[in-house]
Amino acid sequence: MSISRNFLVMGAIYLLVGICFGMYMGASEDHTLAPVHAHINLLGFTLMTVFGLAYRVMPQMAEGPLAKAHFWLHQVGAFILLVGLFLLMSGKAVPGIPAPILPLAEGLVLLSVVIWLVNVIRRA
Repeated sequence: MSISRNFLVMGAIYLLVGICFGMYMGASEDHTLAPVHAHINLLGFTLMTVFGLAYRVMPQMAEGPLAKAHFWLHQVGAFILLVGLFLLMSGKAVPGIPAPILPLAEGLVLLSVVIWLVNVIRRA
């Protein structure tokens, strides 16, 4: 598994989703979900692209379990967080469901960033 490539591919996918989401908001003239759009672009495209490029420039960081844990925790956490945020802000969420799930997703993203920091300190 190439951590660098996987992060770059996922970043490109989130960029496509973010652009399409932004085009939809612009065409509908409804910008209620602008925070979701921003999170897609920041957690998805920007962070994943930065991570992918960093792993490419410093391949020693991609070795070992920290990089894999970072990748998977960020993928799962960001996806759940973005879907949950969309459902919550669009009013489509089942009442009571997002409340316990969103903090868990945020925790996964936070844990992935802590793992990234540890990896940077150890191997960069």
